Amino acid sequence: MSWEISIKGFKSYLQIERSLSDNSVQAYIRDVNKFANYAIPLELSELNVTRDNISGFLAEIQKENISARSQARIISGIKAFYKYLIIEDYIKYNPTELIESPRIGLKLPDTLSLIEIDKLITAVDLSTKQGERNRAIIETLYSCGLRVSELTSLQLSNVNFKEGYLKVIGKGDKERLAPIGGRAIKYLILYINEVRNHQNIKKGHEDFVFLNNRGAKLTRVMIFIIIQKLTQEIGLKKKISPHTFRHSFATHLIEGGADLRAVQEMLGHESITTTEIYTHLDKEYLRSNIIQFHPRS
Repeated sequence: MSWEISIKGFKSYLQIERSLSDNSVQAYIRDVNKFANYAIPLELSELNVTRDNISGFLAEIQKENISARSQARIISGIKAFYKYLIIEDYIKYNPTELIESPRIGLKLPDTLSLIEIDKLITAVDLSTKQGERNRAIIETLYSCGLRVSELTSLQLSNVNFKEGYLKVIGKGDKERLAPIGGRAIKYLILYINEVRNHQNIKKGHEDFVFLNNRGAKLTRVMIFIIIQKLTQEIGLKKKISPHTFRHSFATHLIEGGADLRAVQEMLGHESITTTEIYTHLDKEYLRSNIIQFHPRS
């Protein structure tokens, strides 16, 4: 065995057995490679690493001023790697068993208010061909709570305008149905009919909904750039990304009284605990609910 062979097997395990997305797999492999780069000069095999060796590695990365959150992610990657080696029966003892992650607290996602979302959409320059597309992008992100990769991979054959839903390919190639609101449908149809249908579309990209000026599928980076430009246009001080619309979608639904399980399904979360982060509500909202519904109020 060698680090290279073990990491290659670990990558296959993540892809096939755990069905993780490409981004998640790359993150795990990057973190394990970081540990391997520390261990190899010390002539440590992946099969005889001890808890002390891992503690020494963690002490080294702390000197690099890596944040507690990043440290926790790296530890998680190394733990997953050694769990894989245990499963494959390459080792009997798990050196990560007693390794604790740093406390990072609960990081609440940034959200946008309805007014801020309206301002961003209003800031779209509809005098350009990209304007109709960009408005449809923002409306779809917020209406459906999509991940950016789900948006860029969205296909016309998976959009059901009549029934009002999208078939979304999420993490691990898992499919789900995402309801889409009337306003998003309106602007999506407008973009398709008025702009997309008049484009020369690149071969192999005929079914993708959102296209660039060359008729090819939009990239994740392009979606970030579109949102950043709109943010600057309205002078919004918040640091937002495509994922902010997903956070806002979930938060607004829960604040409006939506069932947590329903929101879990719409977001495509495997675990309800992931969805529970969106139950962070402002104090006034909580206070008003307590006053309205508590029997002693």
